[in-house]
Amino acid sequence: MKLEAYQAMSDEELRHRIKKAKTDKNAIILAHNYQRLEVQKIADFLGDSLGLSRQAAKTEADVVVFCGVDFMAESAKILAPGKTILLPEIQATCPMAQMVTPEALAEAKAHNPGKTVVAYVNTTAGVKALTDICCTSANAVEIVKSLGDREILFVPDRNLGGYVKKETGANLTPWDGYCYVHNFLTVQDVERNRAAHPDAVFLIHPEAPADVIELADFVFSTSGMVNYVSSIAGEKDKQRGVIIGTEVGLVNQLQDRFPDIGIWPLSEFAVCGTMKLTTLAKVAWSIETGNYVVTLPEDVIENARQSLEKMLESGR
Repeated sequence: MKLEAYQAMSDEELRHRIKKAKTDKNAIILAHNYQRLEVQKIADFLGDSLGLSRQAAKTEADVVVFCGVDFMAESAKILAPGKTILLPEIQATCPMAQMVTPEALAEAKAHNPGKTVVAYVNTTAGVKALTDICCTSANAVEIVKSLGDREILFVPDRNLGGYVKKETGANLTPWDGYCYVHNFLTVQDVERNRAAHPDAVFLIHPEAPADVIELADFVFSTSGMVNYVSSIAGEKDKQRGVIIGTEVGLVNQLQDRFPDIGIWPLSEFAVCGTMKLTTLAKVAWSIETGNYVVTLPEDVIENARQSLEKMLESGR
């Protein structure tokens, strides 16, 4: 059946078909926090890159439907090479991940032979295959601390790299890449929200620019933001409310889960267009038809797995 037929179905029918197909095919659905809310709600596991990578590695399912962007589905394939990994939307790419290519990284390594390459998981499999160890926004500071006084080349996010360098004092050179969603958050956004919600706690993602991070109460990954809001749900602090500086998919999730807490996006325009390409219709189509299957060369899987497993084995 073609995708157009699924797009004509009601959400209720799509959810029914998805549930049945999961049982029939021994499949699970992983969804990133930036997905559409209706996609988040049908996921078996919801989270950030680190949490979803771990689920992909330990699941007993035969099929993993990854509702996110391409590098995330690639990571699932790297950690679970014997499983079928499906990406419901082939156009769901990460612009930041495309800002460092394997060819460019290989050239940089040749010119910096003594440097340890630390790659944010927001990178392609080909880049991970040339990396010494991966990190996420949740564990980047601890991963870099664990490397001691080594010289580090950090790819691809200059904002996360700059934040890590400031927090650790590491001899770290960041690549000149960025997440367009977070990079466009501004001091003016902060000032506007502080004026509107003067008592609110301001949480920021470390992919944001340094001048915005400087104004935050806490710097958290998406999982850290979820944990923080969950922790204040029964406390007096919930009366203060929370300003959240990250992609609006997470804000929508938290507003839905905690309607009695004031939760406001730092910018309502902080939208990742490729994350929003995945829909319920595409998930149903993907799980029933087996599209799109993620494939990677065996040598890339083997080399990239080493950098991801070093991160996971670190326990950070």
